[in-house]
Amino acid sequence: MKTIDDLQVAGQRVFVRADLNVPLDGETITDDGRIRAAVPTITKLLERGAKVIVASHLGRPKGAPDPRFSLAPVARRLGELLGRQVAFATDTVEENARATVAALGDGEVALLENLRFNAGETVKDDAERGAFADRLAALADLYVGDGFGAVHRKHASVYDLPARLPHAAGDLIAAELSVLKKLTEDVKRPYAVVLGGAKVSDKLGVIDHLLEKADRILIGGGMAYTFLKAQGHEVGGSLLQEDQVPAVQDYLRRAKARGVEFVLPVDVVAASEFPDLKTKAPGNPRTVQADAIPADLQGLDVGPETRKLYASKLADAATVFWNGPMGVFEHPDFAEGTRAVAQALLDSPAFTVVGGGDSAAAVRILGFDENAFGHISTGGGASLEYLEGKTLPGLAALED
Repeated sequence: MKTIDDLQVAGQRVFVRADLNVPLDGETITDDGRIRAAVPTITKLLERGAKVIVASHLGRPKGAPDPRFSLAPVARRLGELLGRQVAFATDTVEENARATVAALGDGEVALLENLRFNAGETVKDDAERGAFADRLAALADLYVGDGFGAVHRKHASVYDLPARLPHAAGDLIAAELSVLKKLTEDVKRPYAVVLGGAKVSDKLGVIDHLLEKADRILIGGGMAYTFLKAQGHEVGGSLLQEDQVPAVQDYLRRAKARGVEFVLPVDVVAASEFPDLKTKAPGNPRTVQADAIPADLQGLDVGPETRKLYASKLADAATVFWNGPMGVFEHPDFAEGTRAVAQALLDSPAFTVVGGGDSAAAVRILGFDENAFGHISTGGGASLEYLEGKTLPGLAALED
């Protein structure tokens, strides 16, 4: 796989597929981590005299323009971070995009409007998707894939476009791959994995694969209650995927047979109702034992004894991968479990990887120094699929 150092970019129109899919509150960006992660590759290309065309998706529009998902706020923030003007095209491949790109000089940058405003970006029909890729290719001379958070998608700008232009991986993708290989190929042990988030079904594939690689797996978040149920415990009104209980029971059996330690919560912070995340009104938390959650309560975070337990299980690890918060970290009454895991990673001598998505957002929202971790991934879903051993379309497209 070539990198941008292998490309002659001076005076060339370079299409950079970034991942600028940031959370918005109206037009306010609430977490700019993915934009900041895209800056080094864009800066390197600009300093080498390229005409840089940045493209990304944002949210899930239905294949047509939707002002709620416009990248205009992203263009403004990207300009602030680059310290230079970012021209913004108000469409993707139509008249304004063509004119905006044509006006670029060497060392100048433009951002196209949300790629998913065109149905051809995500459509499953190969011919229709290819036709959109053809129109994108007409804007550029070279292609750089740098949106790691999108490489697990078989979309036009990720999968089809590299086949139409000389291409290379950006520095962000190169860095992500280097880190993920440390989690799959030459792992330093003990290797501990912390998995959280809402649904166990989202993590089935990675759990299955990690049973062959990890030494211990710590479970938190909403998915923990399906594990507790699989052990025969009542979970009250907690989030539960009843249909996944048999699969979880099988994982627990296989883990025991292979000597992989599964670590589940011993206590949880619960409440009678899900908290109001906008007003942050008191959530009336109660700590209860994980094997005796009352019927009128729902678990919303791991409890204080579990935090201590998890910290002890991470203290001697040599490698730690963490994906998914331990609870409803957006509310202060239910954030301490996630905070404790983040702090345990910082206290551990291990090589630590925060696997993108809500975990990466939590690190920033809770005020931790991102640079103190070994690596914070920009692609939650892509990281998980890589760890599952899947072929990622966007990475396969960048191979020579």
